[in-house]
Amino acid sequence: MLTALFPGSFDPPTLGHLNLIDRCSGIFDHVYVVIAVNPKKRYSFTAEERKQMLEELVQGYENVSVHTWDKLIVTFAESVNAKVMVRGVRALTDFNYEFELSMLNKGLNSHVETMFLPTDPKYFVLRSTAIKELARLGGDISEMVPEAIKSRVAKRYQEE
Repeated sequence: MLTALFPGSFDPPTLGHLNLIDRCSGIFDHVYVVIAVNPKKRYSFTAEERKQMLEELVQGYENVSVHTWDKLIVTFAESVNAKVMVRGVRALTDFNYEFELSMLNKGLNSHVETMFLPTDPKYFVLRSTAIKELARLGGDISEMVPEAIKSRVAKRYQEE
């Protein structure tokens, strides 16, 4: 059984994230979507809120599960016997950051491989900071976040 992790902050979950989850679900036997919980980082949504949104979004996928994690991602990989970590990349700047992170993770656990999966072109410009700013200003985010969570996301940023 080939198991993969798709880790991230998912703050908020975007159509780009959902696209990668969909594509991974067709490649791997099981995909663990792992929501990062870092107490030193300021999130717009709590870990539980992000988990609820993602669970709602992936409920149609039998081979995808959603988890929160506040330790090293390679430790989660070990706990579920995952051999692959999938990282989405949009541009060279993403690749540079993700490559360095993959080298760090490889040093921590040489049995976990990192796969870089480029985003579909229509999601190339989706960045959470742009979504947050657009929502904060009352702009239309319907092409950026799934319809099921659009109103929740828009409301959150308009409250900030």
